Amino acid sequence: MKLIFSPKTKLGKWTVALIILMPLFFFLGSLAVNSLYGSVAAGRTILEDIGKRPLVAFPMLLGMAFGISAFIFGIISIAKKKERAFLVYISTLIGFLLILFLLAEILYPH
Repeated sequence: MKLIFSPKTKLGKWTVALIILMPLFFFLGSLAVNSLYGSVAAGRTILEDIGKRPLVAFPMLLGMAFGISAFIFGIISIAKKKERAFLVYISTLIGFLLILFLLAEILYPH
């Protein structure tokens, strides 16, 4: 069996692109924390945080949406489009791990 590295289908390419964008938006959100909102306390809820620190909350939420979308697109491209590229499998796994992390945060808040 030959190892295929890059995706061939359009959905597979979207999966990889979204998973690349995810940490970029997390990084942009974390930059805003340190540079713009250093003295502003975080909100206790997401809606409160959007009101207090929108330039932190929106990139972070968009990064999460990209990760979840990458997982969904990856599953569809693997199951329906028969995509077998290594990058699609890795991107889908990263999206799945993000979903597990978000579920853990919801089920076991700290």
